[in-house]
Amino acid sequence: MSGLALPRVSLPASLLLTDGERRLGEIYVMQRVPQHSGPETPLEMLNRTDGFFPFRPAGNGAILLVTKARTITLSVPRTATDEDPARLSAAKLVGITLTLADDSDLTGWATLELPEFHSRLLDYLNASQDPFFAVTTADEVHFVNRAHVLFARPED
Repeated sequence: MSGLALPRVSLPASLLLTDGERRLGEIYVMQRVPQHSGPETPLEMLNRTDGFFPFRPAGNGAILLVTKARTITLSVPRTATDEDPARLSAAKLVGITLTLADDSDLTGWATLELPEFHSRLLDYLNASQDPFFAVTTADEVHFVNRAHVLFARPED
């Protein structure tokens, strides 16, 4: 079968699904997107309307098509994501601890880019209809599925 394929970039990733097993491997994002220079971010890929995304488990050549609905978190090394310094300087960092559907906790910080009078953690969590949002730790950026968050606690 021949056809056109969009160029993709692979990123190392760790996947946590509702079955509770953490899987190491890699994900694929588009090499270019119209809304900014550089490759698509994992958050943009997860928030596309597509129901599935490709994931290649470590040590296995077979690509799995993973459902976003059963994805609790997708994590990538901080070095694998570009952080725009201008954007970060204008944003507010808020400490957060999440209790996830698998009863694990994730503590990190969220980057709030909201109006001054609507910049609470609650505003961040409710600000978007996108299913995934980002929580950053020292080593990784975790893309969390809102549907699998049981509780969120501000750490500030």
